[in-house]
Amino acid sequence: MKLQQIVPVILISAATSVGSMWAYNKFAGNNLTPYTNAEAGSKIPANYAGLFDGVNGSPTDFQQAAASSIPATVHIKTKATRTASNNLPRRSPLFDLFGFDWDEDMSPRTLPQMASGSGAIISDDGYIVTNNHVVDGADEITVTMSDKKSYKAKLVGADPSSDLAVIKIEAKDLPFLLYGNSDEVQVGQWVLAIGYPLNLETTVTAGIVSAKGRTLEINKRQSRTPIESFIQTDAAVNPGNSGGPLVNTAGQLIGINSAIASPTGSYAGYSFTIPVNIVKKIVADLMKFGTVQRAYLGINYAPDNLSDEIKKEQGIKEGEGVFVLDVTKDGAAAAGGIKKGDFITRINNVPVKSGAEMVGQIATYRPGDKVKIGYRRDGKDFISEVVLRNSSGTTEVVKSSVLDKLGADLATIDGKLAKELGVKGGVIVRGIDDKGAFSKTRMEEGFVILKVNGKDVSTVEQFRAELEKAGSSVTLDGMYPGYEGVFRYPMRLTE
Repeated sequence: MKLQQIVPVILISAATSVGSMWAYNKFAGNNLTPYTNAEAGSKIPANYAGLFDGVNGSPTDFQQAAASSIPATVHIKTKATRTASNNLPRRSPLFDLFGFDWDEDMSPRTLPQMASGSGAIISDDGYIVTNNHVVDGADEITVTMSDKKSYKAKLVGADPSSDLAVIKIEAKDLPFLLYGNSDEVQVGQWVLAIGYPLNLETTVTAGIVSAKGRTLEINKRQSRTPIESFIQTDAAVNPGNSGGPLVNTAGQLIGINSAIASPTGSYAGYSFTIPVNIVKKIVADLMKFGTVQRAYLGINYAPDNLSDEIKKEQGIKEGEGVFVLDVTKDGAAAAGGIKKGDFITRINNVPVKSGAEMVGQIATYRPGDKVKIGYRRDGKDFISEVVLRNSSGTTEVVKSSVLDKLGADLATIDGKLAKELGVKGGVIVRGIDDKGAFSKTRMEEGFVILKVNGKDVSTVEQFRAELEKAGSSVTLDGMYPGYEGVFRYPMRLTE
């Protein structure tokens, strides 16, 4: 039985609000110089926060690890505004009765939402990693250090799939944490969780690693392509610990605390941490490219913990590794000779026994990277070198787009619909997520966008180009098939 069927799994930022929870994922500037955090075992920076001997810390004395981690752990407080009618249908009664929507003078009032969490400083010039759900939708981000100094922060980039985000404060010579290696983390070893739970001051708790490669399906709440391969610990973690570091006894960062399993909403025995090997790759992508370069092996695999009945029904064999249900045509695995019915057993010599472990390993690579895949077929072991690809089946760099901020599924209208509407072309809104700029308007699915700030658009590419010229504010004009008249939606792309 899956863990989430026993107790709820909870994202652990602390929030207070008037009304419902806010949710709006902003994506900030992409033109920042990437910073490479020093790897464990490399030369220790002169301004490193604490003692690190490059080998091991004490197995039972946590004082040095705590002393080195506390100055590099920050308290993050956010403020957001939400519309009082967010829980009401997007379409107003006026729309149905009279054929027009709300105008700006009739906009409902906004209400404040406060939230807090933790973060880990990863560079001396102010880059901080935290959870996406800590800063998601924030209009203001305030970072407070352990010495009480406060800074305003800006969002560098966010990745809902892994629940990670990078923010930046303007400061120099800051203490920061060194990356460890989560592949080397062992079940049973001591770890420390540092953060600001329940709005307390810096708090350190200790526990052991109780499992690795856990999947909870909690990131499905934030993304259609979740990445989960959690380190499970019994270090006490509570609301407010979200985004804070998990460190080993040498003071190395081995993960970012993200969730707890609890029937009450507070700590009840287990917490879950994003491994640092995933963290440092996601962070590097956000800082260099502005968006995550997601690599795919190109297989469908059997989920963990399936019942014997389902395994029999789907023809899933018993064996060590990850059972390949299907191979994507023209994908990396297919090019490497991997077939349906094989068991994936190793990724670059790292053993994988579950889908979560395999996903966690692939998440540390980019499209274009060559990896050795170990697999078993008919009782024999094979190794194949494959080149990982992106979701489009290529190895090209995926660039961030202004369309990512909209939270919508868009398509160029076909000739038949264009003829019915009496237009040359347009962009139809096929779906609206509960995050993004469109969710803050009263726009309905099926809306056909015809103009951006008065400029005609006939295709998705033209729409994107006009949005990039528009700046922070934009007005969309368009039509609803079956309704007469032109509808207008003012919208902000950034706050």
